[in-house]
Amino acid sequence: MAIEIFRRKEQKYLITKEQYSELIKQLLPNMRPDKYGDDGKYTVTSLYFESPDNKIYFETKNKLKYRQKLRLRIYDDNNIHGAAFFEVKQKHKDVVNKRRMIVPLVEAYRYINNPLHLPLEEYETSNTQVLREIHYFRQLYELYPEMVVSYDRHALHGIEDPDLRITFDFNLRCRNDDLAIEHGPFGRNFIDTNLVVLEVKVNDSVPLWLTRILQDLQCKQRSASKFCTSLELLKSEQLPINPIKEEIQLVGVM
Repeated sequence: MAIEIFRRKEQKYLITKEQYSELIKQLLPNMRPDKYGDDGKYTVTSLYFESPDNKIYFETKNKLKYRQKLRLRIYDDNNIHGAAFFEVKQKHKDVVNKRRMIVPLVEAYRYINNPLHLPLEEYETSNTQVLREIHYFRQLYELYPEMVVSYDRHALHGIEDPDLRITFDFNLRCRNDDLAIEHGPFGRNFIDTNLVVLEVKVNDSVPLWLTRILQDLQCKQRSASKFCTSLELLKSEQLPINPIKEEIQLVGVM
């Protein structure tokens, strides 16, 4: 059975495109492009789920020590019969755990739209155990499809350390008027288009050589929640009065 389980630490940064260009030059001696996509570049389109009382938003916004999200994701151009990834992303302090299964997109939609009491064995999936965890999460939080988030990604892996992964996300968009992810990556930009979300992902600690490069280029760690920022843009009237919005909605680097 195909199952993907990830456990790693993540550091997030918000940088300019100029910083990105210089970073790439300095990283390439120690990094290689991701094997997926064109030279490590591809598009990510995800359907995110939320509860009627916006519990996922508040857990993320308030940075609870333990919080989790549910999303259905595809890469690049895909169709209703292509492969999708259904995953639960959990975060405990600074450690991220992801449990993911592969499922035909049409089958994922069938599960989402069918009554919850139907037997899970009815669905075609790479791993029924992961589906059980997704199912429990959906029931516990009363989750429903909320919005689509998409972006263009450039991903790198360490040459000497394959567990070191760096991703750059551009052109971040969101929408809630068309929740069919096979319709492609489009929507409203929720981050200044001159800014790039950088994530450094490691099993243990960030290598010293990488830390020095980030410091030299003045890349500062900043919270960059795609989920919260998108929801604040799309549902501002339904969230509490004058919520403290993510700074990454603002133009330029703060």
